[in-house]
Amino acid sequence: MANESEDPMLLEEPMLILGNGEMYRNQTEVKMSQIVLPCHANYCGELSAGQLLKWMDSTACLSAERHAGCSCITASVDDIHFETTIGVGQVVNITAKVNRAFTSSMEVGILVSCEDLFSDRQWKVCHAFATFVARRTEAGKVQLKQVIPRTQTEQMEYSLAAERRRMRLIHAEIINDLLSSCSSQTVSERLDYQDAVPADRTRVESVELVLPPHANHQVSTFGGQIMAWMENVATISASMEVGVCAEAYQGGEPLRHINTAFMTFEVLDNDRKPCTLPRIRPEPVDGKRRFQEAIARKKIRLDRKYIISCKQSEVPLSVPWDPSNQMYLSYNNVSALKMLAARTNWVLTSEKNKVSLYTLEENQMLCFKVETHVAVAAKQVFLLLSDLRRRKAWDHHYQECEVITDSHEDDTIYRVVTPSVTKGGKVQDFILLASRRSPCDSGDPYLIALRSVTLPAYPPTEDYNRGEVLCAGFSIWEEDNSFTKISYYNQATPGVLPYISTDIAGLSSSFYCTFASCSAFLEENKDSLASLPTSTL
Repeated sequence: MANESEDPMLLEEPMLILGNGEMYRNQTEVKMSQIVLPCHANYCGELSAGQLLKWMDSTACLSAERHAGCSCITASVDDIHFETTIGVGQVVNITAKVNRAFTSSMEVGILVSCEDLFSDRQWKVCHAFATFVARRTEAGKVQLKQVIPRTQTEQMEYSLAAERRRMRLIHAEIINDLLSSCSSQTVSERLDYQDAVPADRTRVESVELVLPPHANHQVSTFGGQIMAWMENVATISASMEVGVCAEAYQGGEPLRHINTAFMTFEVLDNDRKPCTLPRIRPEPVDGKRRFQEAIARKKIRLDRKYIISCKQSEVPLSVPWDPSNQMYLSYNNVSALKMLAARTNWVLTSEKNKVSLYTLEENQMLCFKVETHVAVAAKQVFLLLSDLRRRKAWDHHYQECEVITDSHEDDTIYRVVTPSVTKGGKVQDFILLASRRSPCDSGDPYLIALRSVTLPAYPPTEDYNRGEVLCAGFSIWEEDNSFTKISYYNQATPGVLPYISTDIAGLSSSFYCTFASCSAFLEENKDSLASLPTSTL
């Protein structure tokens, strides 16, 4: 079938054959196909977002319950961006499977595609991540069994699920940081609209009686149905960002908060071009607070779109860093390294004294990996390699290294100076964001991810060639209490390739000397008190 989108999620992976000769199939995977009927459509003749959310939630819930072996409830759904609309008569295909289980919660990945039966086309609609929680049983709280990833895609999603969970946990902190850093003058300027529409004119309320058709197989109103009701109310309100709150009550009981969502709508004219909407004049006190929070959420959406969601080849190598986007740059930094490490088609180029060099050529990009083992505890290796200032003790490419700032307890920005590749040429400098991660579970590695960023205070200068790193870093695996496997990865950008090209071509073995020196450095300092870098500011 021809794919309108080349998104890798729509492409089938090569079939994995198990040891017993059977074809592997993920046991948590659930697929649903549904033709869109007029009763599923909105007044524009397109599938309503609420109906699609119901189908997505139901499919994901079945996947979660298949893994948990008990009933599950929807805890949250990450941001969803609907890339296309779906018309009546087209087929919606939904695939859901559990990416990773934690203690009593799990992340379920949901892929939605659309299919036109008569033109033989298929394209992606959205890719979402939902968190489900296993309900308590008579025996008490459920301890979920861990997911065992088998394919390359499963291994990648398993690894990234831990990073996405980290982002969910700090989401409120990001909002608060943005609000606290927001200038009161800027906010007052935004609020001073003479021709603005009062916010109370956009207010819509709906009361729904829960009937049997609104229940799921657990005989209760489910997350998808509530999201559908919320989407319907938000559509009637119809401003750019619509906040929706769902509450429930029974008899004389007090109101119970069920869910809060923020939906963004794009209004199109007859030519399918975006319309300019009237400005909103917020209500006093809480209205102003919600207005400011909407500005913060818009900033987050832009960061997600242009930092996290874009493919690596589509973004500039060096992304501007500032305190408001540091969390997303860190996420992107770590995720890029995890995706590179998850690749399975590395080719062994050379090996010397148990130091191995691998290469990977794909999409006109060359990546390399250097792998070795050391008789040092993994945590100590992590601490020693995390401080890039100590790298010049074993890597001759690091002539100078200074800490510019500690942007977060797990993130540090460095300026690194490296020697000239050509005789008489300029030395290079790099502005690098180093993001560190300890294992989420016992089977995870320690990670040190590196990528270039730009800072106004450190522009390129005539004395140096400004080099850039797209994705590099260390993956550190504990093999036992005192034996560790170290893998170093790098996507060979023009600024990096000259340092390694002779090794890849087989004309040199400097990679061996560098990592033999690294091993010696780690073993000499395996009992030292290693510490993470502190800011020099």
